[in-house]
Amino acid sequence: MSLLEIENATLRFGGLVAVDNVSLQVNQGEVFALVGPNGAGKSTVFNLISRFYDPAEGSIRFDGKDLLKHTADQVPGFGIARTFQNIELFEQATVLQNLLVGRHRHCTTGLLSNIVFSPKTYREELRHRAAVEEVIDFLNLQAYRDKMIGGLPYGVRKVVELGRALASEPKLLLLDEPASGLSVEETQDMAFWIEDIQTQMGISVIMVEHDMGLVSSVSGRVMALADGKELATGTAAEVQSHPAVIEAYLGTGEISKTGTSRA
Repeated sequence: MSLLEIENATLRFGGLVAVDNVSLQVNQGEVFALVGPNGAGKSTVFNLISRFYDPAEGSIRFDGKDLLKHTADQVPGFGIARTFQNIELFEQATVLQNLLVGRHRHCTTGLLSNIVFSPKTYREELRHRAAVEEVIDFLNLQAYRDKMIGGLPYGVRKVVELGRALASEPKLLLLDEPASGLSVEETQDMAFWIEDIQTQMGISVIMVEHDMGLVSSVSGRVMALADGKELATGTAAEVQSHPAVIEAYLGTGEISKTGTSRA
């Protein structure tokens, strides 16, 4: 069953076509990867799903809803969460506090109830804390729970941003270059977490990633883009061996002979 359906989406910035008639479907419980050279339109597709941009043409449906009828601030409420290429966290807050931000879509108490800290607010706070503690345990963040984001290593920050997205209990998780800047060991951990997010939590994942080793290990299907257009869709092996994909990457240094991205 398709959870997300994008049909013939096109986005233009003046004379530049950033996304050119792209269609894709992501099924419930699937890990779907978008790959391609820099500037291919991968993150722009994420921005269309997140409603940061309005497509000039095409449709986007999520869980039966027409996303184009809704605004960006409403999208998280439907069960879509994302991470970013550039980490977006509150540096002067703790890991725990940043993860609690992810619980915002589940808040049901009003301003007055929160001010007086009513019994309803207290019970809801306990539920949010319990949900966040589960994420902390899942991502092995116990040692960093009360530490300020600003003092943490880059790799830990990447994990915290993933945790904040998971704290919202999404149906669809958009991961924008989750392995960017990570060590080999950290990338392996990320692969394990993505697999567990899919198998244990039942969350669908769309991943933009240059590391083809990670893409091959966790993705069921892969779409390659270049200049905003779809080049090929299939398994990682099928996409990497497709003539149009090889031509798009040729001379860019993005893919080595072993299929490992260098970007």
